[in-house]
Amino acid sequence: MKAVVGETVVAEATNEAVVRIEGNVYFPPDSVVAGALRDSATPYACPWKGRAQYHDVLTGEMVLHDGAWSYPDLYESAAARVGRDFSGYVAFDQGQIRIES
Repeated sequence: MKAVVGETVVAEATNEAVVRIEGNVYFPPDSVVAGALRDSATPYACPWKGRAQYHDVLTGEMVLHDGAWSYPDLYESAAARVGRDFSGYVAFDQGQIRIES
């Protein structure tokens, strides 16, 4: 799986490594290109996953505001619900970033 902006790959992982939840693909933190994310101040909390950390996605001179998010302190019940701990995994806004298999 790849997360792509234009022709730039910002994350890449095997199908087995990603987690699919509610139509989103969550990439393991180590699959995201170094320097591609910058923390955003946008607040959000999911009732069943916990507090989200939004990220701006950076590619060259382009900044995609709140183009990605993660759950750094995932609720244990969310990991149990999904059947896997996806703390820190990164999902991308599919309106801004293309997900390819």
